[in-house]
Amino acid sequence: MNRRKFAELHLGLNRRAFLKQTSAAALGASASSLWLPGCGSDASGGEEPFDPSKAWWLQGNYAPVFDEVEASNLQVRGSIPAALDGRYIRNGSNPSNGESAHWFFGDGMLHSVRLSGGRAMAYRNRWVRTGQLANGGVLGGIPGGANNASNVSAIYHAGRLLTSGEVGLPFEIDPSDLSTMGLFDFDGGLTQSFTAHPKIDPATGYLHFFGYWFLGEDLLLYHVADDNGELISTERVPVGQTTMIHSFAITEQDAVFWEAPVLFDIDAAIGGEAVPFRWDPSYGARIGVMPLGGPVGDIRWVEVDPFYVFHEVNAYRSGDDVIVDVCWHPDMFNGADLGDSSGGAVKRWRINTAGTELTYSEEVVADRLFELASHDRRFTGRQHRHGWFAVTRDRPETVDFAGVGHIDYQTGVASEWDPGITRHAGEAFFVPGDSGDAEGWLLSFVYDHVAQQSVLAILDAQDVASGPVAEVVMPQRVPYGFHGVWIPE
Repeated sequence: MNRRKFAELHLGLNRRAFLKQTSAAALGASASSLWLPGCGSDASGGEEPFDPSKAWWLQGNYAPVFDEVEASNLQVRGSIPAALDGRYIRNGSNPSNGESAHWFFGDGMLHSVRLSGGRAMAYRNRWVRTGQLANGGVLGGIPGGANNASNVSAIYHAGRLLTSGEVGLPFEIDPSDLSTMGLFDFDGGLTQSFTAHPKIDPATGYLHFFGYWFLGEDLLLYHVADDNGELISTERVPVGQTTMIHSFAITEQDAVFWEAPVLFDIDAAIGGEAVPFRWDPSYGARIGVMPLGGPVGDIRWVEVDPFYVFHEVNAYRSGDDVIVDVCWHPDMFNGADLGDSSGGAVKRWRINTAGTELTYSEEVVADRLFELASHDRRFTGRQHRHGWFAVTRDRPETVDFAGVGHIDYQTGVASEWDPGITRHAGEAFFVPGDSGDAEGWLLSFVYDHVAQQSVLAILDAQDVASGPVAEVVMPQRVPYGFHGVWIPE
């Protein structure tokens, strides 16, 4: 079955149908949402201004904030669900010196909101105290160890809150006040890199992660830490060169790696280029499946057409098939900027493992680009019904965030909360409210470029298109960022 046929028959989501459906959803949301006069809801303000003479990641709500703020008893619009009792902490790029060679390279800054008893108890933000921050916000030499930005993710495992960037070691953070406790290297067991996207197996509590590197033989290492946070295995995954592997996936039985032709360019790095990676389709692309936890020697690869994937929704095994839902790009670092989303899609990969050789097929789930995918992490590696996404508007000169998207993989229904042209939502992180699949809430920082105000929006995870049930007004602007975590009390 070809890609379009799958989209039409299985998920009912070709581009025309999707746009028709989400337009209707937006109309419905406008009648029931919380936007009030004077709260920046008026779409007549137009799209966010853009200065072509300035880097897009240093203007508008990408620009850094410099004050570390504490505030309590925050203003709330609507009603915060009583089930939300914990801290939402999100990481992001926030250059401490006001300059950065790319959005990906600014210093890590954490923003935390404490919710309890239907109230927004407190907000605070702190820089992650990295070696880069100590060096005036400038990366000194090859990133590694403490010399990294630690600006992408926040991970909570075995009672520890860790931050991570693309490469380098993680930092341990005190969740109560966001103070940096120090570098975390699993008692010396981790020496190179810690991915921004580790996976916690909900059955065992084990942390599966990897790290890629630039020199020597250990260009890609796969690690496992037990439910106490002790590193129990490290194995080398054989690769030909250093490629930018941002994430991977697990099922109940498998670890799934994908290697795309975005190659580390040592000459570009030495020459001081902003992004030392280049698109080289001659390297090829492949997807590998191996037993969860190892041994790596049993990994099997299947060659596929060149692509790039930053983020997956989730993965699971169905009989002999390994199914991975991904946010797919036709290329990356190929002359166009990140805002050029033409050709992007949500895809489903199906890798059959029955024969001596893996076989591969792919299907288009949504013929438009969703990014920063989220799922109910109680179902990591298990069959998922729901995926949530940050929606982007097609604006090639910048990454223009819009609303929050949702795909129900069982019914084929896609929906979107469109907050209006002046509002911009980031990653929507799922927080359980009850035990059922997707019974819970989505948390997303939303910025209004007319009001110049940020809120934490809270949405019903099963009714995204209706918009927020509550929003918490932030005491300062929260710049666009990357990934967050929820730490229950």
